Amino acid sequence: MRAAAALLGLLALAAAGSAVAESILFIGNSFTYGEHSPVQHFAPETVRDLNHHGVGGVPALFKAFADEAGLRYEVSLETAASMGLDFHYENKRDVITGHWDHVVLQGYSTLDAQAPGNPAKLIDYAGRLADLFHERNPQVDVRLVATWSRADQTYLPGGHWYGRPIEAMALDIRRACDQAAATSGRVRGVIPVGEAWLEAMHSGIALADPYHPGSSARIDLWAPDNYHASTEGYYLEALVIFATVTGRSPAALGPGERAAATLGIAPDTVLALEQAAARTLAAEHAPAHRASSPE
Repeated sequence: MRAAAALLGLLALAAAGSAVAESILFIGNSFTYGEHSPVQHFAPETVRDLNHHGVGGVPALFKAFADEAGLRYEVSLETAASMGLDFHYENKRDVITGHWDHVVLQGYSTLDAQAPGNPAKLIDYAGRLADLFHERNPQVDVRLVATWSRADQTYLPGGHWYGRPIEAMALDIRRACDQAAATSGRVRGVIPVGEAWLEAMHSGIALADPYHPGSSARIDLWAPDNYHASTEGYYLEALVIFATVTGRSPAALGPGERAAATLGIAPDTVLALEQAAARTLAAEHAPAHRASSPE
């Protein structure tokens, strides 16, 4: 009986080891590769950078989370600084075209660099890219990342969202991504990263105004330029992407998650960020979860 049980155990391990890894491609810009943070250079050897820039970024964090959760993913990324989805479609089709199981798309932070707040270009090129990947794999899971409110665009004169609450930019970007998904029909859903940032602010974990901190919040999700993310900001982004793509709870990673330790994020902060991500994703499935953008 013991020998039989041991044999079954070995067979189960062999089956698990031979499971085919799922492929996932990340397309984006500095918000994907983690500019202004150690995340940019985190574990680049664990992912495939299609542009050969040797970055790890948020995709490498996703890979770390998946490995810890016992999930097999082959992770690739194609990123270019300060570019929207139009750049990748027009200039990188030969690099990104392939049979992918999952694709995560992240556009320009203001939707359109030349016309901030205008969703037309995002809607157009998200659809084009989704069609491109669908041609190679009709079952591909394509998702759009709705990014965060930029403090510089909200609190500084000249910013497109100047004079409006910090929530406004993130919710405008979310609505644009929702519209892109609905228009395409081949974008499966939206990853609510910006709303997870807002949840962290509303719960008192993170600063809402880095120009006038004056609060007990223990972390700043923005980098010093108040535009890109800090290490904690990118970590929260990666948590939300991981949980959305895999269906796993971010809280299951626990306060001892190993990538966070490597990046110097304290266990209590890890737990708080995991909980913020989990609450955000729970709200996604609640009735009438979408708040209107405040004026």
